[in-house]
Amino acid sequence: MKFDILIIGGGLAGLTCGIRLQKNGVKCAIVSTGQSALHFSSGSFDLLNELADGTKVDNPVAAADKVSANHPYAKLGDNFAYYVREAKQQFLDCGIEVNGDAEHNHLRITPMGTLKPTWLTFSDFTPLSSANDIAGKKILVVNMAGFLDFNTKFVADSFEKYGAECRISSINLPELERLRISPTEMRSTNIARVLENEKTLEALILELTGKISGFDIVALPAVFGLSSAAPVKKLKESLDIPVWLIPTMPPSVPGIRAQQQLRRSFEELGGVYMLGDTVVKADFSGNKVQAVYSVNHGDISFVAENFILASGSYFSNGLVAQPDSVIEPVFGSDVDFTPGRDSWYDKAFFNKQNYMTFGVATDDKLRIKIKGDAQRNLFAIGSVLSGSNTIHEGCGAGISMLTALYVADNLIKG
Repeated sequence: MKFDILIIGGGLAGLTCGIRLQKNGVKCAIVSTGQSALHFSSGSFDLLNELADGTKVDNPVAAADKVSANHPYAKLGDNFAYYVREAKQQFLDCGIEVNGDAEHNHLRITPMGTLKPTWLTFSDFTPLSSANDIAGKKILVVNMAGFLDFNTKFVADSFEKYGAECRISSINLPELERLRISPTEMRSTNIARVLENEKTLEALILELTGKISGFDIVALPAVFGLSSAAPVKKLKESLDIPVWLIPTMPPSVPGIRAQQQLRRSFEELGGVYMLGDTVVKADFSGNKVQAVYSVNHGDISFVAENFILASGSYFSNGLVAQPDSVIEPVFGSDVDFTPGRDSWYDKAFFNKQNYMTFGVATDDKLRIKIKGDAQRNLFAIGSVLSGSNTIHEGCGAGISMLTALYVADNLIKG
């Protein structure tokens, strides 16, 4: 099988890159092992919340030139602000409604009810400017009876620490009784499927209408709109007070919807998306990849002019930690890591973890290095890259999207 470009990894980075390339007439295929991190999304996309030295960031565009020299953002040169705008526009072009801008981080509500800074947030959720948006409000926190992945007590306690007055309630719909037979069935995605039935959603809205009198806001788990945002819009339009949807524990309903919309856009542009397959090895000629091979296709090779590694980090086996090293398993790429396993981590779980900065070594064009040599047609994008601590710095989604667009544009220009 032959393509112009083969992308290994079908998450946010891979799809962002593939869509950009297909829009410009470059024939792409994506090989994806399975679910991407979007399935576990909290509903927001971070760009830059903090510098490596702990300095808090309010304006990511203004702070981007303060990242370390080996940070993926540093390799974008003067293109950071441009790709920030392009990334948001691509979401909108794919029908994914998001709010936020890169000149001022807003606050998002976490599954625990706390507030964290972020760049873009799905329109399902309510972006806040400060904790004052919660203070003094009377908030009804409502759950679906038997749904364990949304903790109303944690959410209410957090809101009350910000100065709100909260009450907890639950809704018991007959249509959800079937799911409650087994706790494993009472998951966010299954609830969302039930609530896509118009009559069931109307019954839920009727129940809520009888509960919200005297409250300023009603907070609900984000279990609406698996295949489209229509149930979310109807819910918000039908109630007389603002509806705050709160992210749940995974799986993420809006995250899965976004993944589906990105994949749909890629395929409508002519891209080939192969789900459930894993690239395992490659053939080289000098410092150029000739072909790659996957589990499902055996000896049948994938041939392309260029290859892009968007395989993610440890979570998706894009990086694999061994007793004394960290490796990239497909191409044998050079990996930036510090020797001595004891230096990889801090025993205090919530402290900054050094292993998060490990990743594939690249040049300024994000071409992968192998034994110190940049490969002519092999690139890396997203969280497989070295040089950033995406959790500590709050930059994971930004790195995925901006590096994807950067590599795509360089390939389009030739």
